[in-house]
Order: sequence, then C-alpha cells, then structure tokens
Amino acid sequence: MDHLSCSQMNLYLHCSLKYKFQYIDGLPKPFKSSGLAFGSAIHSALAWLHKQRMNGNDVSIDRLYRIFGADWYSQMTDTDIHYSDSETETGLAIMGKEMLSLYFVRPHRVPLGAEVRFVLPLVNMSTGEKLDVDLKGFIDLIEKDNTITEFKTSNQAMDQNSIDNHLRLTADSYAYEMLYRRPPSLLKLVDFVKTKRPKIITLQTQAKELDYERFFHLASQILKGIRSGVFFPRKSFMCKDCEYAGPCKAWRGD
Repeated sequence: MDHLSCSQMNLYLHCSLKYKFQYIDGLPKPFKSSGLAFGSAIHSALAWLHKQRMNGNDVSIDRLYRIFGADWYSQMTDTDIHYSDSETETGLAIMGKEMLSLYFVRPHRVPLGAEVRFVLPLVNMSTGEKLDVDLKGFIDLIEKDNTITEFKTSNQAMDQNSIDNHLRLTADSYAYEMLYRRPPSLLKLVDFVKTKRPKIITLQTQAKELDYERFFHLASQILKGIRSGVFFPRKSFMCKDCEYAGPCKAWRGD
C-alpha cells in the first residue's frame, strides 16, 4: 500500500468491511447506485466546462448537455444501475440538465486549474512527522483568487457544520498548501441538491493548521487499522445502496 485517498479514508470510516471488499479483496460490484452514477456524470460535465473556460473557449449550454448526456449514457452501458423508488433514468437525465443550466449562468472567473491531480507526502505540519504512504487525489476547481471549490450532488443540502469538518476540503486545502506554498484564500463547496426543483447551494469555510494535524492523525489511525486487519460492518442509511450486501450478510468475522 503506497497511498491513501479521501475516498478510501471516508469509506473506511463509514464501513471498514466495505473497504476490505473493495480495496483488499477486489470483489466485483454487481451494480452501481444511481446517486454515484449521477454524481459522476455531473462531475465529468463540470470538469469539461472548467477546462474549456480555462483555455478561453466559448461553450454553449447545448454542448454541455451533450457532454453530460454522453457520460450519463456510458454509466448505463458500463454496469447495472440501481434507482431509488422515486428515480428513473429519464428523470435523472432531465434533472442533470436542469442543474447544469443553473450552474452555467452563474457568474464565474476564469479557472486556474480544473481536476488538479496530486500525489503528496502526508506530513504533520506541526511536528514534521511523515507517514510512509502518500496522499493521492485531485482538486475539482481552483479559481483565480486561489479559492478551492469542491462539487457535490446530494439528496439533502449540507449544513455549515458538515462543511467546517469536511474531510475532502481539508485534504484539498492541505494539498494546495503543499503544491503552492501558501494557503488557499477560501474553501467552497457547491452542492447540487436533487430536490423536486433542483437547486444549487454554496457554503464556505477555511482550514486551519489544527485541521491539518487532525487529518494527519486520522490518516495515521486509518492506516494502522487497515494494516492490522481491522474490518467490520457498520449499519447505516448507506446499507440500502451497498453493492456488497451479499458478502456482508455472509461475513463471519474472517
């Protein structure tokens, strides 16, 4: 194991047994949840839009729709999609276009970077202690005033406390400081909320040195748990969409 990502860390925290099935055992996923597929298609369309704007290219809303539609279609062909009771393939396709149209007309600045990928050492900035794995990931968007923006699709809007303790935003802020040797001016989360009438909510926060130190210790303990073979199921609302429900029910502590 040579790296950790925020996705891995969040998965281990939410259900360490699912982490084992996915990253240790490499079990195939029989389906993908509609929420995951929809979020992926929205992210792909936004990344394309930001890269076009960064390169000074004019973009039409119809072209953005086509980018979203192509990725959404590819999600359908790659694997089976499991929809919730209130969702359909057509309904989510329409909602995705509605959300993108809301975002498209918002005021924007020319981005400095879109999907900025990084592989960086995990260091405790207070003590200099370093883990023997890297932090791997990418920053969704870096705006011209050095604001970091993360995009999310959700069924329910997040609150300010959730943003202030958001693991991914902390990781992005840490990565930005490691890459550019200065803190970002602001951390921003743009939440595409899948309500009956789709809406976009923006929340802001900032990371402090204490947040970086807490992130380091959290990564250290997660790494220790993985290497010690500490894996167990954790029941939550996420179980209903879990691809590994069968192996989880068959689990006997092995």
